[in-house]
Amino acid sequence: MRIVVVGAGLGGVAAAVGLHRLGHQVTLFERGAELREAGTGIVVMPNGLRALDTLGLAEDVRGHVIPAARAGLRDWRGRPLLVTDAIQAQQEVGTPAIIDRAELHRALRAPLPAGLVRTATQVERLEPDATGVTVIGDGKPVARADAVIAADGIGSRLRGQLFPGHPGLRRTGRMDLRGMLPRPDGLATDLLAGQLVDRRSGAMFGLFPVGENRLYWFTDSVLRGTPPGADDARRQMLSLMTDWHPLVTALIEATPPADIYVDPITRLAEPLPSFAVGRIAFLGDAAHAMPPDLGQGASQAFEDAAALTRHLTGAGPADVAQRLLRYDAERRPRANRMMRAAFRQSRLTSQIGAAAWLRDALLRAIPSRFATRRLAALWHA
Repeated sequence: MRIVVVGAGLGGVAAAVGLHRLGHQVTLFERGAELREAGTGIVVMPNGLRALDTLGLAEDVRGHVIPAARAGLRDWRGRPLLVTDAIQAQQEVGTPAIIDRAELHRALRAPLPAGLVRTATQVERLEPDATGVTVIGDGKPVARADAVIAADGIGSRLRGQLFPGHPGLRRTGRMDLRGMLPRPDGLATDLLAGQLVDRRSGAMFGLFPVGENRLYWFTDSVLRGTPPGADDARRQMLSLMTDWHPLVTALIEATPPADIYVDPITRLAEPLPSFAVGRIAFLGDAAHAMPPDLGQGASQAFEDAAALTRHLTGAGPADVAQRLLRYDAERRPRANRMMRAAFRQSRLTSQIGAAAWLRDALLRAIPSRFATRRLAALWHA
């Protein structure tokens, strides 16, 4: 069966590998001039690792699991608010991994034959009919397919075409900074794999190890107007966090602006009515763009890729629409629950004033064992 995957991000590449291994005739379109992924670290949760396992793609990622620790939320000075026992959670449902995004992309795409990939092709629209889908790119037909997987990212052009009445993306009013740097000697390990929140400003800082020698950090803060460049954003964060735990400003200051990524945080304004339209299915951020607060973006895309591969096993052209409806029935409820949970988490950590003071008091009162069970439930697919 001829299958086109539009978009060579992490989820699109994983789906292309899975479908190719089933024996389908797969073509992967990427608008960039080459297959590559830029960025910093990325979290792959245990559910995402299990999805990669089913695709035969988890081996390299499992070499980057996070050492077990007591993680959770802390205040801006590093004092515990909500502590989870990651050792117990990992024993119950598995271990998350943190890996360099570019390294992960290379590992996922390694099994793809070069002839399957067509770079420098902007897919503009899809023209479905009774027997298939014509893929239009650069103003002309570039492929004919029995099924199309739209994995064209958070700003998906194809989502807008197939759901013209959908309101699309909505900014959350928050800004995300991400950076990576070599791990300094004598690091305070109690801050690793956790997040610090500030009830005065609503800002947040997270820190994770990437292998033995690097660190991945990120911030989440109020965004007013246009996102600043990396240099200005870095200065803003250093000014905002001047009285935070000293490690926070030290790590931001030690990261060159060239190694910092700045983005406005956006999400789908409302869930899609379906992840499948006839012979076309949506995957990853194109289907369920969510705030990054739960670290589930990549893992949900991998669950999509695994589900699509499973539902298209043994499928022929006449089966596509029905198989993709089964994919929608499986994935849309779970992905939308995760999307809502991520938005709730974003609201929780960005509270300020009296609401944030109450939040902190309530978090301190939650037993660690209860927080650990909730963490395990989140990781369980």
